[in-house]
Amino acid sequence: MEKKKVVLAFSGGLDTSFCVKYLSEEKGYDVYTAIANTGGFSAEELARIEERALALGAVKHATLNIEQEYYEKSIRFMVYGNILRNGTYPISVSSERIFQAIAIIEYAKQIGADAVAHGSTGAGNDQVRFDLTFQVLAPDIEIITPTRDLTLTREYEIDYLRRHGFEADFRKMEYSINKGLWGTSIGGRETLHSEQTLPEEAYPSQITATGEETLRLGFTEGELTSINGTLYTDHVEAIRAVEAIGSRYGIGRDMHIGDTIIGIKGRVGFEAAAPMLIIAAHKMLEKHVLTKWQLYWKEQVATWYGMFLHEAQYLEPVMRDIEAMLLSSQRNVTGEVELTLRPRCFTLVGVSSTFDLMKTDFGEYGEVNKAWTADDVKGFTKILANQIKIYYNVQKRNGR
Repeated sequence: MEKKKVVLAFSGGLDTSFCVKYLSEEKGYDVYTAIANTGGFSAEELARIEERALALGAVKHATLNIEQEYYEKSIRFMVYGNILRNGTYPISVSSERIFQAIAIIEYAKQIGADAVAHGSTGAGNDQVRFDLTFQVLAPDIEIITPTRDLTLTREYEIDYLRRHGFEADFRKMEYSINKGLWGTSIGGRETLHSEQTLPEEAYPSQITATGEETLRLGFTEGELTSINGTLYTDHVEAIRAVEAIGSRYGIGRDMHIGDTIIGIKGRVGFEAAAPMLIIAAHKMLEKHVLTKWQLYWKEQVATWYGMFLHEAQYLEPVMRDIEAMLLSSQRNVTGEVELTLRPRCFTLVGVSSTFDLMKTDFGEYGEVNKAWTADDVKGFTKILANQIKIYYNVQKRNGR
């Protein structure tokens, strides 16, 4: 009898390595492994992951390269919205999971799979991101989650693999690192304790730069298109270039504390030089070229957009509506921002843009008024005060 097909979202780590053997040996599936690369893996790493999948017994392994799709459908909108969850975290690796899940389930439908599987545990956000996306896009395909359902220990998984003839170095690393195009998350013993922070050696990128360096980031309608005068047509490569510059200074390191999808508090360290520099520069440029109400309403919808993205609601139709508003807001966000980089910090210096609303003939703040008279301001202020004056007049009349 023909075996059923299952597509496993495969990273090459212990949990997904166990899942390959378990699904084939215990459940009798033909296991097709797939990794959706959103920019966190090198060509060498992807080759090693494929080699491991096939050595474990996968019928076939697929590498799904979706870097450009991830940028077009997610990163650019996070930049447009200057999105930092809880004012801190640029929704780095967590935003990638949705697009990895979309790519995996589309591949599963393409090859006619009976089931799809992932190695998420029952204590994190990723289980919801994968499950929800799979359910929405392929409600008839079964979802299998051995690591979560069996509540497995690391020792059990290692012993199981050894008993089934697979040996590898699965020694527990002191820190769990998830590297992505839009930042790297770092988990370790310190992140489990509210009073501790990560030590210097926990960060993958070490500080090698000293002194100061000028960085000029150019934007065209909200998208990063130049770095220090060099033009970029590939936005993914532009992000990598900024990351390479900023990470040498240890910029973008912080600790994110927030509410998880499942209702508990979560804490994780991260480094994200490119996101923090790009968002800071973009936000400063917007302050110069957008009106106060554009800035206000952008901030309101962007907060919701970031929350929905973090909580696996990317496929909710309102997200397309918010994206349309964010895209429209960027038509004048063109110009160059200068920053000064130093070890562990940076300073926003200034902005150059033909759309700069400061550069007008109406007046210079705190200096000279050109488009109105002193009497105009007196009358305006008198009318502006009316509502407040009425309130206090009524309060006084009532003895308050």
